[in-house]
Amino acid sequence: MSEAAGGTAGLRVVTAPYEPLENQVYVDLRPAFGHDLKLRVEGFNFAGSLKLRAAAGLVAAAEQSGRLKDDSILIESSSGNLGLALAVIAASKGLRFVCVTDPRCNPSTLNLLRSLGAEPVVVTEQDGNGGYLQTRLDYVRARSKEDPRYLWLNQYANPANWIAHYETTAPEIAKEFPDLDALFVGVGTGGTATGCARYFRDNGGEVKVIAVDAEGSVSFGGAPGPRSIPGLGASVRPPLLDPDLFADVVHVAEEDTVRRCRELARSGFLFGGSTGTVVSGALRWLGEKDPQRRLRAVAIAPDLADRYADTVYDDAWVAQRFGAGSPALRTNRRTGHG
Repeated sequence: MSEAAGGTAGLRVVTAPYEPLENQVYVDLRPAFGHDLKLRVEGFNFAGSLKLRAAAGLVAAAEQSGRLKDDSILIESSSGNLGLALAVIAASKGLRFVCVTDPRCNPSTLNLLRSLGAEPVVVTEQDGNGGYLQTRLDYVRARSKEDPRYLWLNQYANPANWIAHYETTAPEIAKEFPDLDALFVGVGTGGTATGCARYFRDNGGEVKVIAVDAEGSVSFGGAPGPRSIPGLGASVRPPLLDPDLFADVVHVAEEDTVRRCRELARSGFLFGGSTGTVVSGALRWLGEKDPQRRLRAVAIAPDLADRYADTVYDDAWVAQRFGAGSPALRTNRRTGHG
């Protein structure tokens, strides 16, 4: 429960780390990129990402249904952010939590998981599409079958995932931008994108919800390919995802993700890999569909830069992944337009 302390206007005091924080922040990207694009920053919470909303919704649904018991052990598959969000909630509630992840999970995230008392398990065998998701899911299913105390919240198929965004994220954006034309949302499990798209469809607006996915992801029927940056994309199509909900889909190469992150950093804004993907997709779509720059758009920034210091922001990692001549290594303040 949160409260105002001492009657001071605007002061917010929280007692649980998963309580929603007020005063949403947006970054105006028009000065840097020329389009009327606002970036909704979701990383200013105790889990550091948008996934805290979904995690809170998943746990609350389990509590309300009676599935979450005193001896339950939470278990979930995650490449990083959702796992960390669940670890925050589990620590606050005194619950055990096993996070099943893979080698793409950032070392800093693994350290934070352990610090919160979570038990990370890193699977190393790739699935048939060259990713790790199916391997992670198989592990979760096996553990859940072995011991009934394990409670799999299943972010990939649990409607509580998208409902969290249907009830909070989307209506907040609609209230803050009543004349919005386009909303860009990254797709991992599909929870955020599905919740937002359903909300704007059900409320009769004209907002176009554009899904942004990573190249190499199979979520929208594309060919599988290697991906090194955790967050967006999947090697198994998410059950929550309905492609018909979206006005369009944009696929972004990881090198473009890195380039956009570093361009934003040159202006002092440090965002995570998922955010770089969404911004890159939004700018490409607006460049093609809105040459007159008349549309008013919002993009959701899922995370901040701290967990990508050893990858996206590491010159050696970028050179190894994309080559020493990668444009991402030459990013500067003047190359952001277009």
